Amino acid sequence: MGFFSKWRTHKSVGEQGVVDVSERDGVRFLHLGSDTVQSAMRVKAPNELELAYTRAMMGFLLFHPEPRNILMIGLGGGSVTKFVYHRLPTAHTHVVEINPQVVAAARSHFFVPEADQRLQIEIGDGVDYVRNHSDACDVLMVDGYDDRSLAEALASQSFYDDCAAALTPDGVLVVNLWGSDKMFDVYFRRIEASFNGLVLSMPTGRMSNIVVFGFKRSPGNPCWQELKERARSLEAEYGLEFPDFVSALRSLNVHSEKRLLI
Repeated sequence: MGFFSKWRTHKSVGEQGVVDVSERDGVRFLHLGSDTVQSAMRVKAPNELELAYTRAMMGFLLFHPEPRNILMIGLGGGSVTKFVYHRLPTAHTHVVEINPQVVAAARSHFFVPEADQRLQIEIGDGVDYVRNHSDACDVLMVDGYDDRSLAEALASQSFYDDCAAALTPDGVLVVNLWGSDKMFDVYFRRIEASFNGLVLSMPTGRMSNIVVFGFKRSPGNPCWQELKERARSLEAEYGLEFPDFVSALRSLNVHSEKRLLI
């Protein structure tokens, strides 16, 4: 960590390991015990989404544009939490993060707001929370990687089954996976099994992150023209590259010339 350590601005050590914060060229980074970037925030634009995969996770808006209850497993630096809080004012967000040091760093260094009527951040086990809350949310977002791998408890068949049960009838699961993970195909097949094959995968650009969407109920087979029109509208509203998300969906999923087949 020699190269990384020269940029470190904060370090905390606890039962869950080491949490570091570094900053370079106006961008602040969260790390969990290594130089691997877990979260990033441009200091002059703290509520925007700096990393491509965090922007891609918002791709669920193509299929579920008006969420009311969002459950997030894993806080990190709070990039997605802040974006949802500031840009989706009608949504209620509940975040479950197992590491209290991460919560402390997110609040002290990444401007994550304190709890209010629209945002709760709970220190706890996301696996237990999902298991014990059926029909709790219409969007469930899971980002469970540490510095090396995805926590196995957040990738088991039983966990994805519980994710499906935690969603309302039109709900959607949003999972960040590493395409380079040797277990990627296993995790993807588990999500397919839990969601009866109603699954889409979306690459996020030059990085290896792939966002996977699992649908509690089929959103139909939207035509490309309809998706492109939605994407242009969402891009104008949120400033994210939704037209690129549509192109990325076409690259990895079953489709015809006119429709995305789900």
